[in-house]
Amino acid sequence: MIMLVLPDLVQEGDLLTAAQRGDASAQREIYEQYFPPIYNFIRLRVNDLQQAQDIAADVFLDFFIALKGQRPPRKSLRAWLFRVARNKVYDHYGKRKQFPLTTLEDWVPADRDAEPEAEFMRLHSVDRVRRVIGMLNAEQQEVLILRFGQTLSLQETADIMDKTVSAIKSLQFRATDRLRQLLGADNG
Repeated sequence: MIMLVLPDLVQEGDLLTAAQRGDASAQREIYEQYFPPIYNFIRLRVNDLQQAQDIAADVFLDFFIALKGQRPPRKSLRAWLFRVARNKVYDHYGKRKQFPLTTLEDWVPADRDAEPEAEFMRLHSVDRVRRVIGMLNAEQQEVLILRFGQTLSLQETADIMDKTVSAIKSLQFRATDRLRQLLGADNG
């Protein structure tokens, strides 16, 4: 399963401050620490490995340009990078914004101590889940990826999706509820 491993927030703030001052080693460390999780996030949305790498590289190109320009990340580097990645994936797909279901095996959790919704998803066959996940809208798919596939917190998911924690809770509830309905209808 693809997992995001991100630096802690204190270290992130120090790295961002140093990078904004032009510290090349801080910029290199940001790239080395964040490229894998940004790439994995994109990979879950883009079915082509090379295309996912190109989009991830574009995210960091935008970051390095932003550091020298008028609009660098100010508060949360993590949220800025994921938001740019998310926007680039949407640019890649245009209006379709649909999750490539062939990568589903990469994010269906295998941990038995996971959230009840994740446990419910794991108990069903991947093919069956793949079919019904395709019936969810793009935001519902994304919240499930971030919350259960990547085990990000509500706040991290809210930052990435540019929503409030309350909106993420609501979106997650609607997504899991719809998933339950679809799986129940698919069963009967």
